[in-house]
Amino acid sequence: MKKLILLAISVVVVVLLVVFGPSLLDLYRLQHFVTTSAEAYQADGGTWPRLTDVCLNCHGVKGNSLNQGFPSLAGQPAPYVAVQLHNFANGQRANPTMGPLAMTLSDVQITLLSDYYARQAVAENRFFEPDPKLRAKGEQLVTGGSCAACHGARLMGHDQFPRLAGQGYDYILKQLDAFAAGTRSEATGTMKSIAAATSPEDRKAIANYLASLDPEKK
Repeated sequence: MKKLILLAISVVVVVLLVVFGPSLLDLYRLQHFVTTSAEAYQADGGTWPRLTDVCLNCHGVKGNSLNQGFPSLAGQPAPYVAVQLHNFANGQRANPTMGPLAMTLSDVQITLLSDYYARQAVAENRFFEPDPKLRAKGEQLVTGGSCAACHGARLMGHDQFPRLAGQGYDYILKQLDAFAAGTRSEATGTMKSIAAATSPEDRKAIANYLASLDPEKK
């Protein structure tokens, strides 16, 4: 009798597996996918809503901006980003959007943002077509001006020096003009001296060259 009962139970289990097995397997796969995705999301930047979600509209997904007027934050050295956020917060660097936003950030949040963008993969500035003549002139000016001494051999930045390669043309030009006019400053004073010594046309050439560089190329 016991054998019959066990056999009956086994048959029922087999039938249930045949009928519901595929659905149960799909449910397991879905649960595994959700769990894995949530863990990856948490490791990459925290649970939703992320602090970085506020930055998407201007700075793009994972810090790769699609707009020439807004800087790409992906791959920017963490110390540089942190200093700029503090400068926006205390008014040392003026911007109608970044000023009020930075003022709401704690030191912990600034560190989180800085570290997050520093570890993101950098994408090429695919939406900019340089002027060939200006680009060639800009390459001469950048090479001759020893920009690599501060910004690195590939102009990818390090420590307090920002990544220049592949940044938006409009953004680069605006910053060079601001340094030249004295409306933006930095600790060493080097950028003000360099920008003030260049003509508006030279600054356009430099911006052409830097914006056209592919950060992904070694």
